[in-house]
Amino acid sequence: AAAAALAAQTGERKVGRNDPCPCGSGKKYKQCHGRLQ
Repeated sequence: AAAAALAAQTGERKVGRNDPCPCGSGKKYKQCHGRLQ
C-alpha cells in the first residue's frame, strides 16, 4: 500500500487531491500523503 502512495508521488499522478489516498488510509490524498510536498 505504501508503494502505491510512493508511485503516486513520483511518476503517475492519477490521484487528485480530493481523491482517496492510494496508501489505503481512507483519507483524502490532500489530508494524507498529499501533505508531504
